[in-house]
Amino acid sequence: MDNSRLEGSIGSVRIADEVVEVIAGMAASEVEGVAEMSGGFVGDIANMLSRGKNVSRGIKVEVGETDATVDLFLAVEYGVSIPDVAQKVQEAVKGAIEGMTGLSVLEINVHIQGIAFKNPLEAKENKEN
Repeated sequence: MDNSRLEGSIGSVRIADEVVEVIAGMAASEVEGVAEMSGGFVGDIANMLSRGKNVSRGIKVEVGETDATVDLFLAVEYGVSIPDVAQKVQEAVKGAIEGMTGLSVLEINVHIQGIAFKNPLEAKENKEN
């Protein structure tokens, strides 16, 4: 497990990769148009076997001494502009990681792995309202 290590005047602070993954996952999931994080076939099976919601599902980070690189695998809602959603995800994730950890984010790669369609019953209810 790699840890980010930030030197301070009193000592050092270590940030685990998993912490950065959770920050990225929370920031990405709050962007309008993101349907779900997707870990691919192997990640989906692992998620089914583990109970509870895995916030870092579909996220891979590489944390160095003072920087981080992030890969996000996600599905978007049908009808949204994929480039716009991807850019908003990149901006949200970069802001959250840099703001909370002090790490410099070098790269955020967004991999769109699917499109989520609304439940027909839910779509009908929305039209009626």
